[in-house]
Amino acid sequence: MITADNITSHEFIGLNTEIVKSTNPQVIGLNGRIINETKSMFTINTENGSKLIAKSTNSWKFSIENNDVIVEGSKIAKRPFDRLGVKV
Repeated sequence: MITADNITSHEFIGLNTEIVKSTNPQVIGLNGRIINETKSMFTINTENGSKLIAKSTNSWKFSIENNDVIVEGSKIAKRPFDRLGVKV
């Protein structure tokens, strides 16, 4: 179960998100469902189509258990299985 305390070690695909802080002011407020994730990028399905956005230059808002959780992109800019602590 994803909680505010362990969100950084979980899978993000399928979660809704919003960019709340960014080095690129044009993407602040962009929101949608994460449909793919790589080491450094999220693919977000927005109402205007899919967007490929860098993780590390943004702060991401997720709603977990009816609470908003802000995650710094630099803390999640790893391959998903590296965040999970899985050795491959």
